[in-house]
Amino acid sequence: MQPIRIITPSFELLAEIDNYESMFFTRSWHGIGQLELRINRYKKHVEHLVKGNIIYINPKKAFIIKHREIALDENGKASENWAINALALKSLIGQRVTVPPSTTAYDNKSGNTETVMQHYVNNNLINAADPNRKISQLILAANQNRGQSISWQSRYKNLAEDLSEISLYSGLGWDVSLDIQSKKWVFDVAAGRDLTVNKSTLPPVIFSPQFDSLQSLQYTESELNYKNYAYVGGQGEGVDRRIVTVGTDIGLSRHEIFIDARDVAEKDDNDVPIPEAQVIQTLTDRGQHQLNEFLQEQYLEGQILTKSPFKYEKDYDLGDVVTIQNKDWGVTLDSRITEIKEIYEVSGFKLEATFGNNRPTLIKKIKQELSQIAGEVRR
Repeated sequence: MQPIRIITPSFELLAEIDNYESMFFTRSWHGIGQLELRINRYKKHVEHLVKGNIIYINPKKAFIIKHREIALDENGKASENWAINALALKSLIGQRVTVPPSTTAYDNKSGNTETVMQHYVNNNLINAADPNRKISQLILAANQNRGQSISWQSRYKNLAEDLSEISLYSGLGWDVSLDIQSKKWVFDVAAGRDLTVNKSTLPPVIFSPQFDSLQSLQYTESELNYKNYAYVGGQGEGVDRRIVTVGTDIGLSRHEIFIDARDVAEKDDNDVPIPEAQVIQTLTDRGQHQLNEFLQEQYLEGQILTKSPFKYEKDYDLGDVVTIQNKDWGVTLDSRITEIKEIYEVSGFKLEATFGNNRPTLIKKIKQELSQIAGEVRR
């Protein structure tokens, strides 16, 4: 079994365990991964598996324990196993909302994607105006100025959700890893490699049952959540409300959505009107990045052969863009690995992967519906 270490948030080593019953964890490119561990309650060091301690596998695979439980059976006898649930360290970003500066309604930031992401982390966790919001062990990695130029604004939104949106829009990932030597938690942005068969200058990676690299593949093609044309509502009421449109589809192929962007300012902090072209561009950008949440028509999930020609974390890793192929289905797609699930059981080790956006959960669908319903409500 994969050895794990239990450490405190201040890096004190408490124990090392390799005789648990089972463990699996998910690494997520855009969102937040999690870990589940089952271990017999009589095993040595189980007493250290408590809320707040960290399950450490390596610097990029560390999970903070958030939940544990043990149940009684129908005879009132305690179960033999503890169930431990932990979240990836990046979950700490979700402990903050985006508080704007005291002089402005919104925290606005423009620049390359990495700079924008680091700005919000710095302002809300590292160098927050309120010292009680600071997390002393968190630092920023060196800024490599990666990603496209974007303009973003935020006000009292969950910071992890904001970063996930930026990540989906830009393709860049984000993470918090451990620097054991300096005893710091490091926020960093990541860019995956292009390993596709036709574009890559690197050796291509093709996941396919025909090439003995993919054991199983689940392919879904759907328009149930599909939107490709947006009406974006800015400021104003009724016929005076500013509306811009995003999209080019017509007729039967058009799937419309309303996006509320009333928070896009028409005046700056000094009450000076913002140029109309700039306001329209901001509304257009807002519509485009929110449409990206609805454009996913194809969902791919598969179990990767652990003894395939491609070695995990060397030939490919989370965030890389690879080629997925099933000739029997007539499916060939280039897609990013957005989630990887590592499974450790007595029977052996398995890898499962999600390619591209995963299917929207019920909670995500509800949020999307509510965002549309709120669009024309008078405030």
